[in-house]
Amino acid sequence: MKTTLSIIKADIGSIGGHIMPSKKLIKRVIEFVESEGKGLVSDFFVSHTGDDIAILFAHTNGVGFEKLHKLAWDAFLAGTQVAKKQGLYGAGQDLLKDSFSGNVKGMGPAVAEMEFEERPNEPFVMFAADKTDPGAYNLPLYLMFCDPMYNSGLILSPNMAKGFKFVIMDVEHTEGDKVIELNAPEELYDIAALLRDNERYVVESVWSRETGEIAAAACTSRLHNIAGKYTGKDDPVMLVRCQGPFPATGEVLAPFNIGHYVAGFMRGSHTGPLMPVKMNSSVSYFDGPPVVSAMGFCVHEGKLTEAADCFDHPYWDYIRNNVSRKATEIRQQGFSGAAMLPYSELEYGGIVKKMEKLEPKFKVRG
Repeated sequence: MKTTLSIIKADIGSIGGHIMPSKKLIKRVIEFVESEGKGLVSDFFVSHTGDDIAILFAHTNGVGFEKLHKLAWDAFLAGTQVAKKQGLYGAGQDLLKDSFSGNVKGMGPAVAEMEFEERPNEPFVMFAADKTDPGAYNLPLYLMFCDPMYNSGLILSPNMAKGFKFVIMDVEHTEGDKVIELNAPEELYDIAALLRDNERYVVESVWSRETGEIAAAACTSRLHNIAGKYTGKDDPVMLVRCQGPFPATGEVLAPFNIGHYVAGFMRGSHTGPLMPVKMNSSVSYFDGPPVVSAMGFCVHEGKLTEAADCFDHPYWDYIRNNVSRKATEIRQQGFSGAAMLPYSELEYGGIVKKMEKLEPKFKVRG
């Protein structure tokens, strides 16, 4: 049977600043989807990463299905009402439009969706990140689908011998979806040339060249492109299918042991290492560090298994210690140089007014 997986995620209120959503807020979102999603979804799962709530839907309606997107939007609105009653910080923060317009893409929430014909066993991993942007997935996707140092299946499995196709979006182009399709391994250097720029070029999806099936789908929305001002970091989501013609689950997870530096952290304006965290973790240090959770599932006839918390293992405690050290070291550099994002990424914040005030004071020496 054909199954669609959809993750829709948003920050709609948090305790103590940008720490985590309240239990009442999460409960309200779950209750709303349970009540209003009957007959629309075959199964769903709700979790939070940092202060963002993510809803994973399994259904048969294809990607971009208006009724499903409205269900998520209305669930977030219902949660926002609870957040306002509790006086939570940032109630409804990521709901950037006044009314639903048919699809939550471009309205604030992060979205990743894929449709496929179910295999007899269909394992996949749901990734949810907080305090970073969609480019945070560029390096892991490159390593898990292009690099035999991380994906040994590229040289050991005949199912992956033909490589993968990358669909990459120029997220600075706001008049429409501007994408390019590149094949690995033939165009590996071209893929790398684009993915080095996490703030402009973002992987939208990855496809198996052996089967033609979708392998991964990632969020590409950037909040400042929607709102025209800084409203918080984008906190992206991603779906990756595993095993068979796709990387094994361990190969999908392996690149996250780097704790690579990404955009985000405090006020979405700094550089910090991406920390793999357990499901339903909060954020803390300097509104961070940037975090990512990974939840493994199998889906069968539209029904989800319980979630396997992929980063809840002693090995990842070691990685978290390393990432903590990296976060501390770069924070010691404060606002200087690479520790803070370049001006092009800060131009939606208050620093714009500061620069406008300073510019007339500059004088050209004779």
